[in-house]
Formats: sequence, C-alpha cells, structure tokens
Amino acid sequence: MTEELRRTGLYGLHLEHGARMVPFAGWEMPVQFKTGVMAEHLHTRAHAGLFDVSHMGQVLVHPRDGKPETAALALERLIPAAVLGLPEGRQRYGLFTNDQGGILDDLMFANRGDHYLLVVNAACAEQDIAHLQTLEDVDIRPVTDRGLIALQGPEAADVLARLVPAAAGMRFMDSRAFDWQGTELWISRSGYTGEDGFEISVPDDRLTEFARALLAHPEVAPIGLGARDSLRLEAGMPLYGHDMDETVTPSEAGLAWSIQKTRRGGGEREGGFPGAARILAELESGPARTRRGLRPESRAPIREGVDIFAGESGGDVIGTVSSGGFGPSVGGPIAMARLDPDIPDGATVYAELRGKRMAVAVTALPFVTPSYKR
Repeated sequence: MTEELRRTGLYGLHLEHGARMVPFAGWEMPVQFKTGVMAEHLHTRAHAGLFDVSHMGQVLVHPRDGKPETAALALERLIPAAVLGLPEGRQRYGLFTNDQGGILDDLMFANRGDHYLLVVNAACAEQDIAHLQTLEDVDIRPVTDRGLIALQGPEAADVLARLVPAAAGMRFMDSRAFDWQGTELWISRSGYTGEDGFEISVPDDRLTEFARALLAHPEVAPIGLGARDSLRLEAGMPLYGHDMDETVTPSEAGLAWSIQKTRRGGGEREGGFPGAARILAELESGPARTRRGLRPESRAPIREGVDIFAGESGGDVIGTVSSGGFGPSVGGPIAMARLDPDIPDGATVYAELRGKRMAVAVTALPFVTPSYKR
C-alpha cells in the first residue's frame, strides 16, 4: 500500500506557477518550476528566491518550571552545542547525536525568551520529537498550525523590508517575531543557499497570502528542491541523509565548528550529550576522514555513491561521494566526500565512473563564498 503524501499549504500556489511535484520525505513538493533548475539557481544568486520549506518540523520547547535555563540545560543533554548562554532573539546550528557519536539530525534552535524554537528536517521530524520527549523537565509542543517559507538571495532583505520594515535591521542568526497586518511572523536570518536569507514561519491561514505578497515583487521567483540542492552544495553545506547520518560523527561531517568550547574537553559544561566520549576524542585528535570539496577536471559530474581512489589504477577506495552535481554559479561539476583530512587542498584524486577513473581536485569548501549580513 502506497503511503499518501502530505501537502503543504502552498500546494495550490505551486501548481499555479507550473511546478513539477515529486515525493520528498513523505510530502509532495515542487522540484522545479517552469524556468527550470538552472534558471532558478541563478535567479536566487542574483535576486531573490522563494522556497517552500513547510515540510520541515517546527517544535517549541518550554521549561516546566518556567525557568529558561532549565530548557537550555535539558537541550544540552541531547545537543553537543552551547544552548545555555545563547542570547534571546538569537539562533544557532546544532546536532542531535546518538550513543555512538553519530548524527541523528541537524537542526536550528532559537532562544525565544521563555522557550526555544527548533526547526528540524522533515524526514527526521517524528523521531526528533520522540527523542525530545525523553526529556522530563520540558514540554515539547510540535507546531501544527504554521507553514515555513524561505526568502533567499542578495535582494531578499530589500523585498522583505517592503512588507515587514523592521526585519531589515536583523543580523545573521537573529530570530525574532514581527507583526504583518495583524499576524505574528517568526523570522530568522540565516540562509542555506550561501546567500543572505530569511526563514519565515507564517500561520496557515495567512501563508498563501504572504507568499503571494512576496511573489508580487519582480525580484522574487518561486524555487524548487532541485535548485535548493545545488545552492546548498555550492555553499558547501551538508545534507542530512547524504553527507551525514547516524553513522557519521560531527568531525567526520565537517561540523566540529558547531560544538562550542564550553561543551568540549576542559569546558565549563564538557560532554553530557550522547556519544560524548567519541565526539570529544575526535575533536581533540581529529577524525580519520572528514568532509572535503571535489572539483572534477572534466565536465562530467560525479554524483553520490561514486568511489574515490588515490591513484589512476589499483589501490583501495579512499572515500565515496556523498553529494555531487553541477554547480551553475561555479560553472562546472562539484562534489563532496569524506576523505583523509591530511590530503592537501589542490591534490589530485580519482573518481571511478563506469569503470574508468577521472582526475578530481580536492578543494576547500565552500565553492561559493557566503554573503551573510554579519
């Protein structure tokens, strides 16, 4: 029996704009619109793209004793990041880890004063909520009456300011509530495209109306999952289920930066999260492999699952491509794989495609330099 796909509140709007819908993490989502992935990608880099990310999970975490620090310390039992000390109105990137040090999911968490707002991946939302519900001193409240959209690109701030003027003053990783025509919007400023961008949580009954108001501006175009993937790949950002999963540690995923000093060895709140022994040891001594960028020397893209070798012939597999494709802004194929961290940038390795090996340069990440408003 085929599982019935869920639809976001913008399903009808997507069809109006000529979207090609595909199954994704249990949802029916737009993979591209009329202009195609390449045009959508380049439009976002030059102007502003509107993404439907309503399939992602939004979760509120409230302390049962009314003390914000209770919620922060509870979350630190599951997340190897500094939750306590994050200022109100700010958000941070974090990970859920398992007892083996692997990554269960990646997420964003925001301090909203008396509680925290978490945004988790669609495919992991159910398990993440169950994971959070193991915490005894907080109430976990999934948000079921709001959609989530993302406005990304160098002209995103100008467009959003026409509808919500106060949002123009936000900095990178701010997370605040704003009024729009009597409706409360939850807006953060981060951006998974490598461009300046905003993520906007909108009540379901105003979601389509607000999306239409953004699309009314000529700078804004609807963007599908295809360009979302190529944009994040150029930005050197890992995707859960591809570049990281429950068998991959934070250091192996190239995400050691998400663990602040206070949670590391010798820190004020060292460890105390699942898999801490392995994770802290790798932070100290380094992992055997970590996420690296790859640039094929030919025009042929190398995609997920392609094996990487040190030489043109013989030898063992030294890594496997976890994400790969064509980078429209880069003008050529790009990929990421977990490789020995001691291999220098610029070194040549070899990808095996259909029994033949092609030269690939190990490259520093990201492929496209982010343009966030710090």
